[in-house]
Amino acid sequence: MNLMEISNLTVQFGGLKAVNDLSITVRKGELLCLLGPNGAGKSTTLDLICGKTQSTGGRIVFEGHDITHLKEYRRARHGIGRKFQVPSVFKGLTVLENIEVARSRRPGILNALRVFRTPLTGRVREILNLVGLIDLIDTRAGNLSHGQTQWLEIAMLLAQDSKLILMDEPTAGMTIQETLKTADIFNRLKGTHTIIVVEHDMQFVRQVAERVIVMNQGGLLAEGSIAQIEADPRVKAVYLGH
Repeated sequence: MNLMEISNLTVQFGGLKAVNDLSITVRKGELLCLLGPNGAGKSTTLDLICGKTQSTGGRIVFEGHDITHLKEYRRARHGIGRKFQVPSVFKGLTVLENIEVARSRRPGILNALRVFRTPLTGRVREILNLVGLIDLIDTRAGNLSHGQTQWLEIAMLLAQDSKLILMDEPTAGMTIQETLKTADIFNRLKGTHTIIVVEHDMQFVRQVAERVIVMNQGGLLAEGSIAQIEADPRVKAVYLGH
């Protein structure tokens, strides 16, 4: 079953087409990796999906709804969550408080004070176990390691029940051990969550990718399994090298 269909998506900045007539179908529950050289349009594609950037052409249909021109917050309410390269967490709050703020559907100062009194429920416990932060619930986010901060942000997206999670270079700056753990988290999310990952670490991509799309100059260059992509002469020429 398709979760999202992108048709002829284009965005132009001045005379530059950062994304050029891109068409992609994303299946429900799959983990899709976007690869390509710098400037290929990968992060801009994520921006277009989440609404951070508005397209100048094309169409995005999510769960049968045309969201092409919706504002960013409305797409978030449809279930599209975005993780940027730089983690965005509340550093002055504890791990648990960050999760509770993320899962709260009732904005406001009074509610912000109220959620901190919420006990560690089954769903929250499940998420914190998944990302390996269950023993750090009372630790302030500002005191976490880089990898732990990345995992907290992933946990916050899970707490929001995001149907589609967009990840922009989630392993950037991680140690080898942290990268391996992140791969394990992603593999456990497959099937129950739909994930699109922009990543340059090919070892990580080999561990997690079900399908790979390679972009170049704003368009789709190649698509297939990681084995097919690594054997593709076009991909070797513009991205992987020989």
